[in-house]
Amino acid sequence: METTMTIISSFGDTLANLWKNSGFNNMDLGSLGMLLIAFVLLYLAIVKKFEPLLLLPIAFGMMLTNLPMGGIFHMSFFDPDYIASLGYEKGTLIAINEVFSKGGLLDFLYLGIKLGIYPPLIFLGIGAMTDFGPLLANPRSLLLGAAAQFGIFIAFFLALFLGFSPQQAGAIGIIGGADGPTAIFTAKTLAPELLGAIAVAAYSYMALVPVIQPPIMRLLTTKRERGTVMAQLRPVSRTEKIIFPIAVTVLVALIIPDALTLVGMLMLGNLLKESGVCERLVKTAANELMNIVTIFLGITVGATATAEYFLNSRTLLIMGLGIVAFIFGTAAGVLIGKLMYVLSKGKVNPLIGAAGVSAVPMAARVAQKEGQRAKPSNFLLMHAMGPNVAGVIGSAIAAGILLMLLG
Repeated sequence: METTMTIISSFGDTLANLWKNSGFNNMDLGSLGMLLIAFVLLYLAIVKKFEPLLLLPIAFGMMLTNLPMGGIFHMSFFDPDYIASLGYEKGTLIAINEVFSKGGLLDFLYLGIKLGIYPPLIFLGIGAMTDFGPLLANPRSLLLGAAAQFGIFIAFFLALFLGFSPQQAGAIGIIGGADGPTAIFTAKTLAPELLGAIAVAAYSYMALVPVIQPPIMRLLTTKRERGTVMAQLRPVSRTEKIIFPIAVTVLVALIIPDALTLVGMLMLGNLLKESGVCERLVKTAANELMNIVTIFLGITVGATATAEYFLNSRTLLIMGLGIVAFIFGTAAGVLIGKLMYVLSKGKVNPLIGAAGVSAVPMAARVAQKEGQRAKPSNFLLMHAMGPNVAGVIGSAIAAGILLMLLG
């Protein structure tokens, strides 16, 4: 009888411990709220197909990190104040000992973001898939790509006005470039505590390009301007395509060294492609490597979106500032396009200016679609790809400027 009672008591203690350490018992409103947000993002990625390649891993990472007691990620390990409390210098990048002795899976994978590894590798893959021919055929596209970065600096000053620190304002402003890896690369250095909100905002607005841009394009242009048919682009030689990535890398390194990491990897990927002698490397960079890094990047960025860092008024402000940056960037590109339309006496369609944001190739497709709405025989895609790829370079350079001034 005593043995039976002991077994029952032991079994009861086991159940009590299981309940005490279960996620159900440790769930709080913050974690529940973040799980609901993760489910919404999963819905948008799977059902609505909003940037699913990154939004789905981000949402799943958000879900993993907010499931109680999982121990899969510890944002505190990367908090300067926590690091200082362990006896490390406050400026130390990470408390290596904490990560390797107590860390979960995502703590290890997060080092790829914290050390700035994943975004440049993404740029390597983008470069291997990018054709800079339309930009070389029409160098004026560089101006449109530069103009579309205007929204970055508008959002930067608005964020300062709203009370964010200069570093946080710089990280928020880069959302206007509509380039997720660039936003992540900048935020991990300037404001890692805002990384989750900035990444979600950046990829959300990239996915919403076909929704956000058309009304701005129609508001700022006439039907006649939108129906402008542009002359066919000139052929670009292989020599030009090979010299371009080399020349851009050298110039960026000499003028804005802080942009070299992103631009250099972008141009390396492109040179591999255009050289014609590295087919295996191009295939790996554009496919296998790109896919692996995308998974790691997405899931670890999502892991930073914990209730403590995400569910606050700052997140709403970041989302609002992000769309302001995106709107101003699109508007600036269209307005410079209108100026080119006037100066060229009606030979440049101002719609291609909206493609200056670096959402490749989605923004170029939106310009094509709007041009055909005005004139069914119009074909703007290749013309819009010039500003589009110029925007990729422009957003990386803008990030370099912010890092140089604020990092």
